Amino acid sequence: MNKEALENLVNIRKLHHEAADAREVTGLVKSGSIRLQDAQLESLSLESRFDLTYNAAHALSLAALRHLGYRSDNRYLVFQCLQHTLDLPSAKWRILDQAHRKRNLAEYEGFIDVDESLVASLVRVCEEVRLAARELTENGD
Repeated sequence: MNKEALENLVNIRKLHHEAADAREVTGLVKSGSIRLQDAQLESLSLESRFDLTYNAAHALSLAALRHLGYRSDNRYLVFQCLQHTLDLPSAKWRILDQAHRKRNLAEYEGFIDVDESLVASLVRVCEEVRLAARELTENGD
């Protein structure tokens, strides 16, 4: 964890301090884990699998941020903070950032452009985030 980088984001008002709530964090990890599991059901449409994986990644990423006592008003920043909360390399959190942009196009403009490769990459990164978030929250760091 890079506390200094997180504090810099507080100083420029991108993040806010908010005491961690163990019940909230546990609920976010559980929600993200269930959605990730469901996202791997190949009987679902590609769009549904994308949506489930994106929301799983957001819940798990938010769990890590909340566990450390921070909150963001912006969904995309939760993914960008993964380099500071879970030491996720930028190449991996950028996949989540790309998914965020595609999600916004789908939600706000009705244009969904996802393919199997993106969903597979998203699932892989989300699983990594899930394992790291579980480890962080179970160890009480």
